[in-house]
Amino acid sequence: MQPPLRTPVSYGHRVARTKKLFASLTRRGPHRVLRGDLAFAGLAGVVYTPESGKNLPGVAFGHDWLAGADRYEGTLEHLASLVIVAAAPDTETGVAPSVLSMAFDLGSTLDIISGVRLGTGNISVHPTKLGVVGHGFGASAAVFTAAGLADKVKAAAALFPSVSQPPAEEPAAGLRVPGLILAAPDHTSSIKSNVTALNVAWKSATLRTVATPSPAGSSRASGLSGWSACPVPIAARSRPPGPC
Repeated sequence: MQPPLRTPVSYGHRVARTKKLFASLTRRGPHRVLRGDLAFAGLAGVVYTPESGKNLPGVAFGHDWLAGADRYEGTLEHLASLVIVAAAPDTETGVAPSVLSMAFDLGSTLDIISGVRLGTGNISVHPTKLGVVGHGFGASAAVFTAAGLADKVKAAAALFPSVSQPPAEEPAAGLRVPGLILAAPDHTSSIKSNVTALNVAWKSATLRTVATPSPAGSSRASGLSGWSACPVPIAARSRPPGPC
């Protein structure tokens, strides 16, 4: 006996094929990009936005161990050119960072970009269109952020995640938001990686293995072709005392 056919889902408009959509997203978008400084809002970091736009989606991006926000300028600028406000805190850059403090800073970053008008006042982020992304150490921090802000974060991505203390698998087990986990071909066998455990715990996430020379390939520095603007200051949330 054949299983019953599922009722097709209607999106109200045609959806591009995956291959065509991927090809479009890998090309830089047509929009001019502005660069702002999160320090004006009380948090070290950067924010990239398109030149204008209201109720835009926004993401907070967490950096890898011993890296900083500047390593991801190309990625952040690319997202902004596709009309996605992308911001990255430049904290926890030392040799012994706290994954919980980084997670808190990612949450503060989402508060900032969704709580004020950016640029000259003609850019805003919709509070229901927020996501969190991280690379390596920042990927595990992004999982903690998504779990702590389950009512706010609508999607999360862990790019080549690495082991953290406490383990990111613990909050991942309770996540219900759509997620993406990226791994390199040899990443699952590395003692520094928690890809396998994270994939088992995070039921709503999809694991994809990509052909890349190294998990470190996610970060890269690049020049800016746009011009700069700073966000309107806003008081950031109080940081927890001391390392977590």
